[in-house]
Amino acid sequence: MASSSSNTPPPSAPPTFTTMDKDLDAIGTHCQYTYCNQLDFLPFRCESCKHTFCLDHRTETAHECSHAGEWAAARRRADSPSVTGVGTGNGKPTLATGQQCSHPTCKTYINTLSSVGVGCQTCNRQYCLKHRLREDHACATLTPLGARPASSSVTQAQKAQAALSRLRLWGKEKAAAAAASPYIRPPPKPSSAVAKAVAINNIRKNAKGDAKIPNEKRIYLHVEAEAATTTSKLPSGDFFYNMDWSVGRMLDEAARGLQVENVNNRGVGEEERLRVFHVEGGRLLEFGEKVGEGLGMGNTVVLLRGVGPAVPDLITV
Repeated sequence: MASSSSNTPPPSAPPTFTTMDKDLDAIGTHCQYTYCNQLDFLPFRCESCKHTFCLDHRTETAHECSHAGEWAAARRRADSPSVTGVGTGNGKPTLATGQQCSHPTCKTYINTLSSVGVGCQTCNRQYCLKHRLREDHACATLTPLGARPASSSVTQAQKAQAALSRLRLWGKEKAAAAAASPYIRPPPKPSSAVAKAVAINNIRKNAKGDAKIPNEKRIYLHVEAEAATTTSKLPSGDFFYNMDWSVGRMLDEAARGLQVENVNNRGVGEEERLRVFHVEGGRLLEFGEKVGEGLGMGNTVVLLRGVGPAVPDLITV
């Protein structure tokens, strides 16, 4: 009994490796190209013909795909918006489903795969590439979409004229008050040189301007922004300018000093243009006038918008 038990083999240890399947074809896939049939462990699937190919024949051209281009066409149909009209199966836009160029004589459909649309920021309309420029679609003659009715522009003009009337009345009142009391600033005809010097010194204390202007060329003015027609961060201030400057240049500096929006150099209409009103003179100044010729030391000027030209245009009258 002892000898029989000693002849029993000990139990075997567990293997340290994995036995592979004898059928290697079950791991990879054979290329389905007719003349290849190569076993590929990372095969590629053609989405057009739904067959499997190796690395060398994965493209439609390499395996001579029988449904070449079908996958790309399906992707284009899925990505493009549906513009198919009722009763049409060709996918072309129609008047009911597409958008045409806003030019009255153009029939081009825009915002499609073949023709993009360009929006005009002035008239708020969509145009094709041919009519995208303002000159090509006569933008100056069009009323912007979503703009206020015409009555609003009339109201703006009325507000500007009312402001101008108030300023003229203010100038007359100041002239009358100056005649009664020569110590009111700024007196057009002060009774003494001392009163004039006191009024100008009051402006010089807080006046701002370009330090490069020579002292003998400086003219000190009190500048205000008319609240009904303009929007400014600073309502008024004392400044000095060069006597040889034009009124237009002085206006640019005054608008910068009071932080008033100035669009005069953009070719805008008269309703958006700034003008300079001389209170003591009771009139609007021309842009080409010299500051030293039209204004006096210590005078008051007001910036206002949309009041029209300084002198009526005799051609349109």
